[in-house]
Amino acid sequence: MAETLSAQILRENTQVLDKMLSHRFVEDIKADRLPKDVFERYLVFEGAFVDSAISIFAFAAAKAENIAQKRWLIGVLDALANQQIAYFEKTYADRGIDPAAHDCAMPQVAAFRDGMLEIARDGGFLDTVAAMFAAEWMYWTWSKDAARRQISDPLLKEWVDLHAHPDFAAQALWLKAELDAAGEGMSKAERSRLSGIFGRAQSLEIAFHDAPYL
Repeated sequence: MAETLSAQILRENTQVLDKMLSHRFVEDIKADRLPKDVFERYLVFEGAFVDSAISIFAFAAAKAENIAQKRWLIGVLDALANQQIAYFEKTYADRGIDPAAHDCAMPQVAAFRDGMLEIARDGGFLDTVAAMFAAEWMYWTWSKDAARRQISDPLLKEWVDLHAHPDFAAQALWLKAELDAAGEGMSKAERSRLSGIFGRAQSLEIAFHDAPYL
């Protein structure tokens, strides 16, 4: 059986994906030792990116090839705007966090935001799918493990559980399925190009997760 596109992407990017999955941020969460100030800076940086993700998925919806894809992406946009953004609003209020007090313009944060937006704006539908597959497959992978562990901060536990939830899993699996369907009969050059986008996005994720510690 021919290798699926997602399997090729994951195989070719094993090194960079493993680096992200073993990142200090992930290991600190699993060990229930993530510093409070690091988590709060991360929340601000990630909340700002989720706002950008609305634009990223809107580009994907505009470039989608059929109504089934558009319907799914409309659902993604609704979840981002009305569930994830709501989580950040609630968390900022509960923790007394002022997002304006944190520097979302720092290079690692800005590079992730701008890099992902560039992929979505300038590339095709599958470019965005490959980039967001990098982000969401990674989050789902480590969150499934972390969700089984003791996490003493209830808001951090809620964040991890959100990414281990079947609804989030369905999104990661949808992105994987879209890549696999498109990969059938795709040229080697195009498969390699999309694999490169996954790797680029994962590298941006690593630097982004470094930022809360700086």
